[in-house]
Amino acid sequence: MSLLIIDEATMDRTVLKISGSDARKFLQDLVTNNLSDDGLVYSALLTPQGKYLFDFFLLKHGDDWLLDVKSDRAAALAQRLTMYRLRADVVIEDSGLKVSLGLGQGPDGANVDPRHEALGWRFYGADSVEGDVVDWDAIRVEHCIPETGIELVVDDTYILEADFERLNGVDFRKGCYVGQEISARMKHKTELRKGLALVSLKGSVPVGTEITSDGKAVGKVYTQSHGKGIAYLRFDRAKGKMLADGIEIVRG
Repeated sequence: MSLLIIDEATMDRTVLKISGSDARKFLQDLVTNNLSDDGLVYSALLTPQGKYLFDFFLLKHGDDWLLDVKSDRAAALAQRLTMYRLRADVVIEDSGLKVSLGLGQGPDGANVDPRHEALGWRFYGADSVEGDVVDWDAIRVEHCIPETGIELVVDDTYILEADFERLNGVDFRKGCYVGQEISARMKHKTELRKGLALVSLKGSVPVGTEITSDGKAVGKVYTQSHGKGIAYLRFDRAKGKMLADGIEIVRG
């Protein structure tokens, strides 16, 4: 049986088409992951200072590349790519394709979501594939998977603190890309001091609510589902009992 995730938060996607004789090199020189001729690649575009700007999926499609991005970020991404294009033979346009997401057996041509096996498949076509609704936030929270515009904050998030290595969103063996130096430096640190973590909370709070411990700020809580949440924490301070808007929070 195939279960399709069709809630508004996940289906608000735009698929750009990147074409031209220089398209592959153009993308390869910009994004955090290696392009592949076989299946979906999860990747990001960073600032020169190594901070998150956009995350997306890339898929080889004939001689072109499809780029699956959150719709409210598509225009800004196209503009940023155009800025980098210079004189390269690259065309950036809306493909007109629709995105379907699902669990179980996908339709012919569906591709496995590379971030985590629990995220099922993604399919690109002229029409959406219909199916049953699945609780998308519950899946993300269970596996601590960040989302565009929620846990992933433009010009603020560092992708290693957002678990991009675990989510197969960065390749440290590829050549240079925008922001590569900062990401590589963080990779070779002994230990990250901040990052995403799963928390338990007795209630719910607005997304982005500050978390405190002994009166000191230790982070923020974001997506929540069934008593669990994804939090961004300063690990050395996030110990024992914590509070968010008066609600008790513990790690795990």
